[in-house]
Amino acid sequence: MKRIVLYMFMLMLGIGYVSAQGKADIKFDETTHNFGTFSENDPVVSCAFTFTNVGDAPLVIHQAVASCGCTVPEYTQEPIAPGKTGTIKITYNGAGKYPGHFKKSITLRTNAKTEMMRLYVEGDMTPKETK
Repeated sequence: MKRIVLYMFMLMLGIGYVSAQGKADIKFDETTHNFGTFSENDPVVSCAFTFTNVGDAPLVIHQAVASCGCTVPEYTQEPIAPGKTGTIKITYNGAGKYPGHFKKSITLRTNAKTEMMRLYVEGDMTPKETK
């Protein structure tokens, strides 16, 4: 019986310790970027999403996955300290794609309170101009 009480006490201490640990939290300036209109003659466009770790533990981005191969995310690999900022650069390559409107998503996996979130890029690519 004493062992059970001891185990329960240790379990409660462990739960209290885990809940007292800080948690990272991510806040973006914006989660959607519109490239506007650009020509198929120059089909590669890029933007950067800026974020801040508003939590009280280091923020780690585990993974950034684009909805298709034409969109490539680049992100900070090192942990972001509380209060510090980081960026995620997104490059869209419309070469070989049909002109018109597009909207692509990038799914982020982090250690933040909200573990998964999405960023979006969109725009309108006009057909090639012939001379």
